[in-house]
Amino acid sequence: MRRSGGGVLATAYALMQFLCAPLLGALSDRFGRRPVLLLSLAVMAVDYLGSALAQSIWLLLGLRLLAGVTAATHATCHAALADVTPPERRAQAFGLLGAAFMGGFILGPVIGGLLGEIGPRAPFWAAAVLAAGNLVFGWFAFPETVTAAMRRPFSAARSNPLAALRAMGRLRGVAVPLVALGLLELAYVSYVVVWAFWGQAAFGWTSLETGLSLAAFGVGAILAQGWLIRVYLRHLGEGGTIRFSLAFTLAFFVIYALMPHGPVGSWLAILLCPVSALGEVAIPALQGRISRLVPPDAQGEALGVVASVRSAAQVVGPVIMAALFAWGAGIGRWPLLGAPYMLGALLALAALILFWRGAQAESAPTPSPAA
Repeated sequence: MRRSGGGVLATAYALMQFLCAPLLGALSDRFGRRPVLLLSLAVMAVDYLGSALAQSIWLLLGLRLLAGVTAATHATCHAALADVTPPERRAQAFGLLGAAFMGGFILGPVIGGLLGEIGPRAPFWAAAVLAAGNLVFGWFAFPETVTAAMRRPFSAARSNPLAALRAMGRLRGVAVPLVALGLLELAYVSYVVVWAFWGQAAFGWTSLETGLSLAAFGVGAILAQGWLIRVYLRHLGEGGTIRFSLAFTLAFFVIYALMPHGPVGSWLAILLCPVSALGEVAIPALQGRISRLVPPDAQGEALGVVASVRSAAQVVGPVIMAALFAWGAGIGRWPLLGAPYMLGALLALAALILFWRGAQAESAPTPSPAA
């Protein structure tokens, strides 16, 4: 498969998740988390099985579209956690879930690379077996978390992403963290899209250095989301944690944008990866804030909207960041290779200012009516 084909598959998956995450979230508010999660795992198993057997890019594209439609595992798991976690502890719980996903981010490529030595289809067979095993485990071990009192009628009018966004935006205090989360997710796309190409162009990295840097970042992110977020929340509170992590992320975007080329910059970039990941608590903290501000019977819809916003960034972000990197690489001079990271810094700054001003507006006293 050509690289462009892989990009089409990834974009198709993110696009369908953007379109359908609010729908599945609303369905989970009506029918419960358990059936939605089990259905998603079943489709995931079918998707990987079909990918292992596929003989054409068109079949792979169709399977990715189907998988994107039911890619509710993230949003549904977050909603299930919200159902059973007190509002003040949800950011910490979401951080633990993020740490678990980051563990998969580290181990998945390693296992896939080893299985790829057997044959190009072996990773898909293994993924299908894991998904099927997860389905069986979920069937017996995952209880329903939505009580009868928490269920609410399904509304098709609220289930498309734009209508769901409008509905969430009308809830007091939700719009600001939701927009800040979208800006931050768009900023993070710069790492995903250009990191390997930037390392190769700036430092002459091979796949070894790229893999080491990503593994180091993953370890730092697991530490931050699995443990440090509790420290941040205890000492800084929810709002302070979000502001600190946004400022921390902004600083490291600037550092990487201005990183000197050559051997010194190469080692510095790798060594700073686990440190830069220590700010990886903004997303779960923002998710926790949104969840806390939403009624118990709308957690699925709200966290489906969060997943939809993040998917939208993953649809449009790669085009923007890749074009910006191509422009900088075409000129080839420092610091233009880091142009995507500078844009990431601006997006993080916008998120920080927006959240800061939004928090000030919320805390401002409401004027009393004239006597």
